[in-house]
Amino acid sequence: MSDVTLERPWLTFDLGRDMRILSWAINRPGFVISRRIVWREVRNADLPKDMDVREWFDGALQLQGYEDAVAFLTSRDVSFFTQNSAKVGCTAAHCVATVGLSNAERVGSRVDRQAQDWGTINVAVRLNRGLSQTGLIETLSIATQARTAAIIDAGVPFARGLATGTGTDCIAVAAPKGPQDYAGLHTDIGEAVGLAVYRATTLGARQWKSDVGSIQKRETGHA
Repeated sequence: MSDVTLERPWLTFDLGRDMRILSWAINRPGFVISRRIVWREVRNADLPKDMDVREWFDGALQLQGYEDAVAFLTSRDVSFFTQNSAKVGCTAAHCVATVGLSNAERVGSRVDRQAQDWGTINVAVRLNRGLSQTGLIETLSIATQARTAAIIDAGVPFARGLATGTGTDCIAVAAPKGPQDYAGLHTDIGEAVGLAVYRATTLGARQWKSDVGSIQKRETGHA
């Protein structure tokens, strides 16, 4: 797991070679080709309300030479990143995640946070199996399902039940180009991706609950 470099406020996941990546990241969303997925840690002071965040982020990426990367923004301390690898058959999946839950949400409901509490779950997955665009779409759905299952199992209380994620989550999945169209739960790909994402997200949620969550509970009377 030596492909991850922490140089706070940056966290870099080197994929080893150019791969096709699918995400809804702020920088280079959709289907793109890149070798790197990066995180930039920010604080409220970094992003005042009147700032053009995309313009600021473009400049920050260019200064680092990361303009070709798929890039996340997070207020989570990136030094608390988690990772996990899983191998099923000939499929190997490696997940890197940062998990912040200050702006937790439950799907189908919404909390007005007045732009104050930002956490964000950012998940990046690298696969060794060649996937078509169709296969990458299904793989992204499996990673999303695993993220959601991990947050539910972490037991973060919410007004209408348990949280299922945050309002600003982002997931990126990377794989070589290939012919494989299917990556569901009955496949080696689906199992490996699901296991790696579930484990990394679960560990990150536990860290947040013991670190940030316990402080918030003491200060506000609730998590």
